[in-house]
Amino acid sequence: MANRHLARSVAMQSLFEWDFNGRKDANIGKILEANLKEFAPGIEDSKFTKELVEGVLANREKINSIIEKAAPEWPLEQVAMVDRNVLRIGLFELLFGSRKEVPPKVAINEAIELAKTFGSESSGRFVNGVLGTIYREIGEPGKDETSKKRQSVENIEDLPIEPKAGGVVYSEDGGKLLFALVHDVFGYWTLSKGSLEEGENAPEAAKREVKEELGIKSAEIINKLGRNEYIAKDPEKGQVRRQVTYFLIKTTDKELDLTPSGGLDDARWFSPKEFKDLKTYPDIKPLLEKSIKQIKGEE
Repeated sequence: MANRHLARSVAMQSLFEWDFNGRKDANIGKILEANLKEFAPGIEDSKFTKELVEGVLANREKINSIIEKAAPEWPLEQVAMVDRNVLRIGLFELLFGSRKEVPPKVAINEAIELAKTFGSESSGRFVNGVLGTIYREIGEPGKDETSKKRQSVENIEDLPIEPKAGGVVYSEDGGKLLFALVHDVFGYWTLSKGSLEEGENAPEAAKREVKEELGIKSAEIINKLGRNEYIAKDPEKGQVRRQVTYFLIKTTDKELDLTPSGGLDDARWFSPKEFKDLKTYPDIKPLLEKSIKQIKGEE
């Protein structure tokens, strides 16, 4: 573990130097070789360091875009150089690395430690906030692998509930069913959802959210589809029970106009035949299938 941590430290220092000196890819090999020799002579896992650096550079456009969308109040060039390169490493491991070798929470914790070691007093909190946001957006992979000991610390029934609402939005065009999905910055097609505002109930929140997010004017709730629940860790509240109530919502609008969002980059209509090949989260396709059955009167 210490060897891997050292490897990440050298990767961060190398990316920092690359960033500082004009981001010239042709120089990264020499930079990495010199840093390995100076800071980690005899390291057993130099291959891992090289994989991190090359992986970050190969995926830099996607990684940079995700950082910008996860922390919209901080343009990338205004993020401290240490922090942005720590985030690049953390995001590469979180989104593009092997989860079997490096579980998501290990990737996040290692990035936080790098930020604390090389950054300012606030770097650890900043990196934790950005990576934590992204981890929750991708559905908290590995959260079910939590040890029994940790699970027993919190009684699920005692956790605060965070209600959310969303919808499966569809239209009928000449007898053809079309469903509106949004695309997030992590590469998944998913459903519009959001938090309830003060004084709203779930149906009202679902209608407002899909109208705002998809840029549609009409939204008629047809049925309640069900509710998904999962445990999440909020940076301020700690562990919370997130309950998302989904509704089947019909619209007469033909065009979608995605509202700019820190986590979404596209909105599109899909026919049921296209669902099979869509990259979606595990809880999305069952809701789409249930919606089709309800529309056809089969359920």
